[in-house]
Amino acid sequence: MAEKQVEKTGTVAERLSILWKYSSGFRGLYLFAMFAQAGASAAKTGTFYLLGFLVDKVIGQTVYADLLPMMAAGIIGLALAEGLFSFLSGRSTAGASEGVSRRLRNTLYDHIQHLPFAYHDRMPTGELIQRSTSDVDAVRRFFADQAIGVVRIGMLFLVNLTALLFLNPKLALASIVVVPFIIAVSIFFFRRVSKVYDEYQDQDAVLSTMLQENLAGVRVVRAFAQQDFETAKFEKENTEKFRRGRALLLMHALFWPSTDILCAAQVLAGFTLGAVMTIQGQLSVGQYIAYTGMVVYLIWPMRDLGRLVVHASNGLVSAYRTQEILREPREDLDAGTVSPSAPLRGEVEFRHVGFEYRGQSGILHDISFRCAPGRAVALLGPTGSGKTSLVNLLPRFHEYTSGRILLDGVELPEYPKRFLRKQIGIVEQEPFLFSRTIRENIVYGVEREVPDSEVVEAAQAAAIHEVILGLPDGYRTLVGEKGVTLSGGQRQRIAIARALLKDPRLLILDDSTSSVDSETEAEIRQALERLMQGRTTFIIAHRVQSVMRADLILVLDKGRIIQSGTHAALMEQAGFYRQIFLLQSRIEAEEAGALEAEAGAANLARP
Repeated sequence: MAEKQVEKTGTVAERLSILWKYSSGFRGLYLFAMFAQAGASAAKTGTFYLLGFLVDKVIGQTVYADLLPMMAAGIIGLALAEGLFSFLSGRSTAGASEGVSRRLRNTLYDHIQHLPFAYHDRMPTGELIQRSTSDVDAVRRFFADQAIGVVRIGMLFLVNLTALLFLNPKLALASIVVVPFIIAVSIFFFRRVSKVYDEYQDQDAVLSTMLQENLAGVRVVRAFAQQDFETAKFEKENTEKFRRGRALLLMHALFWPSTDILCAAQVLAGFTLGAVMTIQGQLSVGQYIAYTGMVVYLIWPMRDLGRLVVHASNGLVSAYRTQEILREPREDLDAGTVSPSAPLRGEVEFRHVGFEYRGQSGILHDISFRCAPGRAVALLGPTGSGKTSLVNLLPRFHEYTSGRILLDGVELPEYPKRFLRKQIGIVEQEPFLFSRTIRENIVYGVEREVPDSEVVEAAQAAAIHEVILGLPDGYRTLVGEKGVTLSGGQRQRIAIARALLKDPRLLILDDSTSSVDSETEAEIRQALERLMQGRTTFIIAHRVQSVMRADLILVLDKGRIIQSGTHAALMEQAGFYRQIFLLQSRIEAEEAGALEAEAGAANLARP
């Protein structure tokens, strides 16, 4: 178990090296903060020395009575100096820690944007959110509190120990007997807290993922009345988080009493020994007063050092978790040997293409076909037959594992991904809209200034212009998260307008008319027929009526092409295509008959 933990979270040295790398560019501020802490520690210790001198030499002795105002001014001055140095240290530390976290947050966001699709397919969204927020904040706390806290405690320890050695070496050495035991207890808890905290963060990520999925699918949950089921499922995972959090708090609860007892015993022993030495004349009263102040700032900060070491484990674990993301190779969008200056013609040819995903065999097998420029290819088949997987190979969301795909006679991997994706427009089966205005959603991805006339033209082509004009603010209307304020058909048509405005050479419509009624589908189909001229188009659909006019229809089943041809040719063959066409035609005829019957009954019922 321990080996697995080390493998997952790395060694302490490796995690510290990560934090050292994160501090790049802000180390000067930390160095300044360290010197400021040294100044604050010296001022604090100087105050105790001055108090001792005041008691021994000034109070009750007329020969030094004139020094009393100077002593008072000195104590006030040292207090002001301590406050100033502490302020400068805190200000520098805050600037550095916020700078580190801001840069790390931006770096993570940028890196996540450039990770390949395969990574996002296997990495839960909640886990990425957790690492980009909670773990980044843990790193911020490490630099804001724990790192500078260790420096502060170290400075207090060194300055006060040095002062005590000058005061009385025997008493100084007797005052640090407990320090090795405090360090040993801190290391003991540090190793265990690191493991428990990592498990707690993992469970927190599970909850974040569950919450994100539930909020995204809130309409589905309510539509199927699954609130109680989802609540019970959340409660189960939340209880597990409670159990892991309780274990983490138990570790801290055991740590504090242990170190408190050790520190209290050391201070009490030091006070006692100092009092005995004072009674025996080995120390003056002033020296004893100075000692009592210095020993407190020698021992109790060591107790805080244990706290910081234990809490620092959180930052070390979180640093490694963020680094796990940054170690993932970025998708190289510009790698390729061909980057035509002219737009693509759109000739696509698949030659015995096969595709396996994450070790799963049977996604696509021996796919071969050719599509001339400006033609339409329709993909039809049952769910899971490989239609979406096939078209996802074109923008290189995934790389095919065998065969060849040629685009204008050039093999696909020779084109840079950035170039390919600028040439391809996609309308997903479940379109995603951002929480912005309708206009911003339509022009998204178009890397130029788009006049309103072009936006309106694209909206008209997608049969959504009139609907937009009916909204309160027209094209400036804000849509909710993921476009929840719009109907499924409206979201689909806005996504179509977005793809059309991009003016791609290749157009992929992934079941893009599935969320609209028959009348709207007909309007969209008529507009697309005009606008698809000169573009190679891939259409995925479940309704035969949506693909009848395609130049080439491919029927897929279990990752293989089982039929191909035009609508007329496929209707002459006995097979899946003709069966599904006849079935869908019969269903539509029955629905139309039922609607006519209802309309007739309603007319007869009128007086």
